[in-house]
Amino acid sequence: MQDQNQVDKDKPVLVTGVSGFVGSAVARSLAEQGYKLRGMVRPSSPLTNIRDFPGEIVYGDLDDPPSLREPLSGCGALIHVAADYRLWAPDSQEIIRHNRQHTQAIMTAALYLDIKRIVYTSSVATLAPGHGHPSDETRPLTPERAIGAYKRSKVEAERLVERMIAEQGLPAVIVNPSTPIGPGDVKPTPTGRIIVEAATGKMPAYVNTGLNLAHVDDVADGHVKALEKGIVGERYILGGTDVPLGLMLAEIARQVGRKPPKIALPRWPLFPLAWGAEAFAKLTKIEPFVTRDALKMAGYHMYFSSKKAERLLGYKARPWQQAITDALQWFREEGML
Repeated sequence: MQDQNQVDKDKPVLVTGVSGFVGSAVARSLAEQGYKLRGMVRPSSPLTNIRDFPGEIVYGDLDDPPSLREPLSGCGALIHVAADYRLWAPDSQEIIRHNRQHTQAIMTAALYLDIKRIVYTSSVATLAPGHGHPSDETRPLTPERAIGAYKRSKVEAERLVERMIAEQGLPAVIVNPSTPIGPGDVKPTPTGRIIVEAATGKMPAYVNTGLNLAHVDDVADGHVKALEKGIVGERYILGGTDVPLGLMLAEIARQVGRKPPKIALPRWPLFPLAWGAEAFAKLTKIEPFVTRDALKMAGYHMYFSSKKAERLLGYKARPWQQAITDALQWFREEGML
């Protein structure tokens, strides 16, 4: 009898969002471990991360559910990484609609085509922060308690996947990456923007908060381990090290030969600035560097434990300083520094 966790390596694994930061890293990890690979992109997707793609590129649009059947046809597994990860948009409801409806579309198509193994990329944004200690998988948020459109969208999408597992037998494992950093951050992500701004001396001050930093390649390897060993219906945090933002900025400054920022700002006086930045962004359509939701989230140290994934999946994370090094090198090679 075939193990229910076993993936048929004679069939390709479809990865959505494969031109993006985490998706491209997942694809590399799959290829390195001998999987046949199929990457789904939109015609408008950036090409930076798929220049030397080690598999087949197919086109599909998560806004067009019928277009998803052809990319999934003949696949043995699906890893759904694609997401709208903006923390701000002129229409905040757009982020919620994208992440909820896109997840429903690809999961419905996977059910229809009887895909045997699925890994759904969620986020630690779906988990409540711990009070004085790292949070874990036992602290799921409700949509009403999520701060901001992005967090709410990921909570709603994760709960949708859980309902489909319980009610329709969706064979999905959920992974919750913390804050990935490293090579391939093509847009870049909000944390990638912090690295670039700090490396170029454009962050003279900071808010006293903290993040859980993980190398994107370790997060990608965690996806493959979840594909192979994860239990359907379970969630696994894929994180790294809890790092105060001030320490992160000091490490970036050390690696690029700059003086680190010394001024830690209180949050509340910055809210009028964030309000003005958002108002200006609605006119320019350019994402503001500071938002009210980001300031609200900064009130919590976003620290998380990966012990469950370490124990049950064999997940491992390298030192966070190496992730900073690799991120800076990639940004430098891409001309972003």
